Amino acid sequence: MIHQSTRSPQEMGIDLGTTNTVVFVNGQGIVLQEPSVVALDQETGKILSAGQEAKRMMGRTPDNIRVVRPVKGGAITDFDPAQAMLQYFLRKVRDVHRLRHPRVVIGIPSRATDVEVQAVKNAVKYGSAREYLVVENTMAAAIGSGLPVNAPVGSMIVDIGGGTSEMAVISFEGIVASQSIRVAGDEMNDAIINHIKKTYRMMIGESTAEEIKRTIGSADPPDHEETVDVRGCDAITGLPKISTVRSTEIHRALWKSVHAIVDSIQTTLEKSPPELVADIMDRGIVLTGGGSLLRHFDRVVSGEIGMPVQYTEDPLLTVARGTSAVLAHHHYLNALRVHHHF
Repeated sequence: MIHQSTRSPQEMGIDLGTTNTVVFVNGQGIVLQEPSVVALDQETGKILSAGQEAKRMMGRTPDNIRVVRPVKGGAITDFDPAQAMLQYFLRKVRDVHRLRHPRVVIGIPSRATDVEVQAVKNAVKYGSAREYLVVENTMAAAIGSGLPVNAPVGSMIVDIGGGTSEMAVISFEGIVASQSIRVAGDEMNDAIINHIKKTYRMMIGESTAEEIKRTIGSADPPDHEETVDVRGCDAITGLPKISTVRSTEIHRALWKSVHAIVDSIQTTLEKSPPELVADIMDRGIVLTGGGSLLRHFDRVVSGEIGMPVQYTEDPLLTVARGTSAVLAHHHYLNALRVHHHF
């Protein structure tokens, strides 16, 4: 068991997310925050780049270079590239911060299969870690949000990432009820892409959809109409095209995804003991993850569920903060649902 008084400087926490990978190092804080993207040589399998540099290569490479997002829908869908990407990030951090054989805590989706967990373990092992712990994202997010996970009171965390939305009711170092759905930021982007294609006969990419969502997207009907000029390619001719898109239509495009998440929150609460639900009514539901930053999302959840809702500090970094807290405080180790030493 790791005690706070014996904490080693050779410690690293990792949030392996669908959209971004975030790395924490003891004594340094957040040292890496990069897109979960890797570029590989098709012939040799050699990694060419990862993170922001690889993301800039998407859609712009010759046939001999493969650019991959190996984590999709909250699952590792491409095992070898996922391991290569994680090892690349580990080497980058280890070299800069002179970490020889760090202890590593890594957050993974709660619905990860045994095969996916083993792939993560292998990547960390080959990255020269001396010890690792694997923690579910919901627990890490709850710890990173400062919720009293080791107390016999109910807390609820809702983590909306790129590939999955995960919600859990936690009490006394355990997850009492949980739900995980593959509806999150990526699906919202896809909904915008499909809407633009259907309505304007125009093709746009994922980054453009993300920008539209960030600029004029809203979970609730917008307080006032906003517009944005969107550039893409005509779906018929392939020629450049510009269309003016309104915030009300983007809200409608996102409605199905938003309410799928709200319904899952409701289902999780329905599966929870009444005493814990009463605690959550007093303390409120805590939102985290990049997908939760959709405008007025908290307002929709509060209105539909009938409970107070609040955001955690720095929603994109919550899981990484949780992994660091696991390393810092020995009593959090009992909250881990999956752990392994080598």
